[in-house]
Amino acid sequence: MDPLGHRIRLDDGDLRTGSALLLGCAAARALLPGEPGMPCLLRELTGVPCPLCGMTTSVTSTVELDLADAVAANPGGLVLVALAVAILLGPARRLAIPAGVVYFGLALTWMWELQRFSVI
Repeated sequence: MDPLGHRIRLDDGDLRTGSALLLGCAAARALLPGEPGMPCLLRELTGVPCPLCGMTTSVTSTVELDLADAVAANPGGLVLVALAVAILLGPARRLAIPAGVVYFGLALTWMWELQRFSVI
């Protein structure tokens, strides 16, 4: 079986729970003082950022409506918050996402992070 043809099946209940947790934690994180980010183990050990570097900062900044900081940290955070809101407000449905879309998204965010930290 071709791994790029594989579909990731997502249950609506799990999506809604995950979306509510994401937005709730981001809102709570926005109320706490200090730096919103967490250290990246890969970056700490190798100097190379992971594809998800900056996501905590990006999601928190998006919830605070500081979109410039959100994009600077990781544009994927804006997408993630928009998807979470759409899932919570939209009708119930089953989703099956092609795995290739997930891989492509991770590759794009990794290229963004490598460029942001001047690794490439």
